[in-house]
Amino acid sequence: MGASAATDLHGFLHVDLNSFFASVEQQLHPEYRNRPTGVVPTIADTTCLIAASYEAKALGIKTGTRVLDARRICPEIILVHGNHATYAEYSHRIVAAVERVCPVAHTPSIDEMVCQLLGREREPARARQIALEIKQAIRDDVGETLRCSIGMAPNRYLAKIASDMQKPDGLVSLLPSGLPGSIAHLELRDLPGVGARTELRLNAKGIRTMPELLALDRTAMRSLFDSVWGDRVYHWLRGNDTGDDGAPIPAAVQKSLGHSHVLAPEHRNPEGAWAVAHKLLHKAAMRLRMEKFFCGSLALTVKYALSASQAASLSGQRAGPRTGNERVKKHLSGLTETGWGMEARFRPCQDTLSLLEALQGCWKQAPKDDRHAKPFFVGITLRNLIPEAEMQGSLFAEPGNRKELSATMDRLNLKYGHTTLHFAGMLPARDSAPTRIAFTQIPVQYGHEYM
Repeated sequence: MGASAATDLHGFLHVDLNSFFASVEQQLHPEYRNRPTGVVPTIADTTCLIAASYEAKALGIKTGTRVLDARRICPEIILVHGNHATYAEYSHRIVAAVERVCPVAHTPSIDEMVCQLLGREREPARARQIALEIKQAIRDDVGETLRCSIGMAPNRYLAKIASDMQKPDGLVSLLPSGLPGSIAHLELRDLPGVGARTELRLNAKGIRTMPELLALDRTAMRSLFDSVWGDRVYHWLRGNDTGDDGAPIPAAVQKSLGHSHVLAPEHRNPEGAWAVAHKLLHKAAMRLRMEKFFCGSLALTVKYALSASQAASLSGQRAGPRTGNERVKKHLSGLTETGWGMEARFRPCQDTLSLLEALQGCWKQAPKDDRHAKPFFVGITLRNLIPEAEMQGSLFAEPGNRKELSATMDRLNLKYGHTTLHFAGMLPARDSAPTRIAFTQIPVQYGHEYM
């Protein structure tokens, strides 16, 4: 049903930076401009690109492409080791540039900003002018290679969809009067919240195209998704406002925090993996204190590379008893892998030494047979977080003044760098496992570094 001119208005602008990490590198290095450029977490043929410039994308190289395949497609591709702190700094500069034009209401990820429009700003012509001014502000204040696509729509969900409809440097308007027909040509996977698994589930229920989805009434849509999410999607796709405008529903309290890392070739052995795990814990423990939490458990995950014969043996269950719930999988890097993990529970704490003892206890339980001799990935997650304000004091004295020791380490590390003072076990990997690229949140600066 069409909308009248009085109600044919925009409510939100969604700003989506194009090939953000690669564009930052091209801004910093003019010699990379107009050339295929890829950003990687580590320089190795087995890793995958975490970003690709538009010159690389034109050749079929995209995020997730293995370095080996990218080099096969384009031997001249420029590969750059990603710098988390630099991208975080640019993200903050872009937010400042956008806010010079229009206040930023939400930052869904490091390369996305959402502006809510008010009053006459909602009129299509004025909204378009604001969008053009945002593009110019980013070019003027941050750099000429930093381009963005902007979607304008009555709600956040549609604004996000619109921002993906034209890249690079796009500007797309979705007005109530054109809905839902103006999105009928999209694929199901173009909808935020519809990934591969959800698409398969929809296909199994007979929904394979957008016109089939849009033909459903509200009751059928809710039944299709088997939750209130279907109700919301029904309204969002028609330009309605449900109160949250497509925003994710936040948990009442953060439940976990952690770090993971694909090991560099020189650390793909038990000793190197332990050193990297030690460093990941050092970083996670520091974040735990900076974010004012205690934790009640620690989870360790290790992935191991398998040879072809080991993979065949494990898949056929001809290699003797399995360790835990082992499964043979294909990692994004192309490696055939099996994994192992363990969780330790303990009295809530936040000091590094107590957490290190828990990690050591888990590490001792790790399998040591031939199938688990080549670790290539380590992950540390601190779970069951409890806000500091909710912690009750202990009746017993803390052994070894561990709290004071951690506080002293934090003060020095915040002032001089996060690895200035640490326990000796992480020394072999002190310069490994740098702060990882954050796709779903804006990194927080502690001292002069980002985490």
